[in-house]
Amino acid sequence: MTTTEHGARFSDRLLDAGADVWEAQKRHPFVRELAAGTLDEAAFRTWVAQDYRYLLDYARVFSIAGAKATDETVMMHLLDVAHSIVDHEMDLHRRFAATYGLALDDLRSVEKSPTCVGYTNFLVRTAYERSLAETAAAVYPCGQGYLDVAEHMADLAAEEHRYTPFIEKYTSDEFVESVDRMRELVDRFAEANPGKRDAMRSAFLTSARLEYRFWEMAYTREGWEIPEVTP
Repeated sequence: MTTTEHGARFSDRLLDAGADVWEAQKRHPFVRELAAGTLDEAAFRTWVAQDYRYLLDYARVFSIAGAKATDETVMMHLLDVAHSIVDHEMDLHRRFAATYGLALDDLRSVEKSPTCVGYTNFLVRTAYERSLAETAAAVYPCGQGYLDVAEHMADLAAEEHRYTPFIEKYTSDEFVESVDRMRELVDRFAEANPGKRDAMRSAFLTSARLEYRFWEMAYTREGWEIPEVTP
């Protein structure tokens, strides 16, 4: 565990900065209805398909970061995460998809929503153009956000239902461990790069807001439709 000069973990300070976004995520109807088991299946299918496309780029971000790392322990961790996303988490999405009538071809052919495009473009560009510290801060809201939101769902859920596997996945010991490792990396980069902390905070908050927008995108089944303009 590492701390800033004020004694608090930098990752805690990021979470404090994004507290309003975290609370908004927990209050979002997608989250509350999934916890109750009443979420419209069409909204969940949208989330599965869009998150599948998101994860492809999410894995690329860790691969890019791993290639840029000079510390072999950091490199190994980042590349391990990329492998785990492609090998395990995307397989979970394929199984979710099959349960709700989506074939693998459906996942591969779905068009990214505007929010998914914006989020993945931000992450990939950060990985390519910015520092490893900023990249770590940019990906942190995804893992920590899903853990915190899923734990909130678990508290709300009164009984098992069709979405229980989602809650169990994102509250599992394995997922908790992966989030803890990413959090440690954020703290490590913040301690080693004090001049990057403002940029890390900015990257973190951008991703946190996009996490909220991702729930909204799935719930509203956001697309690229353009309304007709009446002359």
